[in-house]
Parts: sequence; structure tokens; C-alpha cells
Amino acid sequence: MVYVQAACQDRRIINCKKVKIERANINDNEILTEITKKSKAFWGYSKEQILKWNDSLTISKAYIESNTAFKLLNDNIVIGYYSYIIEEEDIARLDNLFVLPDYIGKGFGKYLVDDFLKRMRKQEIKKIILDSEPNATEFYLKIGFEKIGEVETSIKNRFMPIMEMKL
Repeated sequence: MVYVQAACQDRRIINCKKVKIERANINDNEILTEITKKSKAFWGYSKEQILKWNDSLTISKAYIESNTAFKLLNDNIVIGYYSYIIEEEDIARLDNLFVLPDYIGKGFGKYLVDDFLKRMRKQEIKKIILDSEPNATEFYLKIGFEKIGEVETSIKNRFMPIMEMKL
């Protein structure tokens, strides 16, 4: 278990001593899926759209088994997570980063990113890439990512930014 060191420095988090990040296990798949869907719906997507994205928003046991995922707990309740894939020796893809809607805008997303970046530096990763939810682009720009492109999504005239950070 890794405790988030910076948590107590952020006054937005009330019970900062009860915040921790730990490795997700395959039995976390349902809660991670729930967090993913609720977080995605936070941005105003309809229930029908979330249903259309069901496969891509589902975190399976197999996904957790073959990728690296860490969950964020607040007072022992899972409120967010991130997962990543090492694509090349020195390049990692931040594949998912989601926080339950009640915790968005309170510093928890940044703690997840900080933990992820710390792990990547230890692994001597030189570059992080990700495909951003369009509504989260400002979040990633603010923490040091750059937009390097975009890809059209299944929704007409909706583009997903491709972002990068060099470490």
C-alpha cells in the first residue's frame, strides 16, 4: 500500500490521512467499471450513449490481469483508479483515469496522476501518452500534458485529444 504523501497538503480533502492508493486486483473489476461509467456520465453523456460504449467502459478481470491498475481509496472506499500499459521500453500509455463524480474537482484526479508519474519515473519511462476525454483536456493541460493530435470518435463532430508528456 502506498499512501498519497501530498494528500494532507491539499485542503480540499477533508480526511487526508485516510487517502491511499493500492494495486487493484481482479475482483475490483465491477467497482472500477462502475466508477468508469459514472465518471463518463458526469460529462453529460446520455444513458443511451453510455450503453453504446458499454464494452469500452467495462473493466474486465482479464483487463486487470494483463494491465497495471491502481485504485484510490478514501476511508477504505474505492473512489477512483488509473491503469496503464507499457507500449515500448520507455513509453507508457495512461489508459484510464477515473474518479467518482462526487470527488471530481477535489484534487483526487491529480493525486492519481502524481502517483502514476512517480511510478513511471522509477521505471525510467521517458514519455506518457493518452487519449483524453474531451471534457478532461484542460485537466491534463494544467498538469503538464501537451495536445499532439486528435482522433474522431463514434459521436459525430466529437474529437478525442491525443496528449503527451515527456518526463
